[in-house]
Amino acid sequence: MAGLTIRNLVKRYGEVQVMHGVDLDIEDGEFVVFVGPSGCGKSTLLRMIAGLEDISGGTVAIGDREVNEVAPSKRGVAMVFQTYALYPHMTVYKNMAFGLQQAKTPQDEIDRRVRSAAEVLQITDYLERSPRNLSGGQRQRVAIGRAIVRDPEVFLFDEPLSNLDASLRVQTRLEIARLHERLKSTMIYVTHDQVEAMTLADKIVVLRDGRIEQVGSPIELYERPANKFVAQFIGSPKMNFFIAADVPPASRPDGFADSDTLGIRPEHLVRCDEASARVAGKLELVEQLGEYALAHLITPEGSEFIAKMETPPTEAHGEMLYFTAVPERMHVFSADGLSKTA
Repeated sequence: MAGLTIRNLVKRYGEVQVMHGVDLDIEDGEFVVFVGPSGCGKSTLLRMIAGLEDISGGTVAIGDREVNEVAPSKRGVAMVFQTYALYPHMTVYKNMAFGLQQAKTPQDEIDRRVRSAAEVLQITDYLERSPRNLSGGQRQRVAIGRAIVRDPEVFLFDEPLSNLDASLRVQTRLEIARLHERLKSTMIYVTHDQVEAMTLADKIVVLRDGRIEQVGSPIELYERPANKFVAQFIGSPKMNFFIAADVPPASRPDGFADSDTLGIRPEHLVRCDEASARVAGKLELVEQLGEYALAHLITPEGSEFIAKMETPPTEAHGEMLYFTAVPERMHVFSADGLSKTA
């Protein structure tokens, strides 16, 4: 196992620069998730670590070894792709053993590693099956097993759950978390799904337009977002933003300027009377989701927001609802989008 050190990493395609001086430290044994919208550079960064994309500038070091010019097969990494990429004419056993056979690993060592990985992933009963006789979740476990048998220093996952249905995504996500707990290996995981990021990561790296916006634990990013982008990307439903005109002067946090934006998460809004309200809105729509309801509202100034409520409101469409929130749950962002409360 090993950590990673990335310094001033740059990627260009011709005249177009897509990664802009990325600096990042990943500790040995950490589970780190790269998250961000499509096109933010998370998969490009992962592929640069793997050696599948050339580095235009800066350095990548795995452990104490710089790997910029090291071939992918010599970097000590194993990658699990979005597509399973299994050989359809081979059994599960042969799929998992193939890379070791190409590396001239002794057969008894191959057998030990394959069966050990199959036991960890609970696919021992499938070793003699072909991939076409497996479910999507089982195929993904085989792909993960093929990575495990290489005994890499670093595991790289590139959106491995995106081809699975909702129930299999949850199940396989739990299996990956358990795998990390058992192996204690360094793992880097790419996803656009912030729920996956929040539930899996020791540390989240939020990317936008080839730059790191913030690095921290899931709870740090949730409670102390560095800017409006991170505040809305982390958390579901996303954080509500209110302009100064939406908030009565007496209800504004200390230091709130007319050019600032107030952020309050849907789960932190609490019903109250008009006199106590920090924000108010006309009821537009109610989503009843069983254990809670999401009320969609719009302020008199036209700002849309969501309130997460234990019970659905009984008011009719178009009626005004009033909400407050404790100061510790409110976030203030300056005109340039940076947090004044993080």
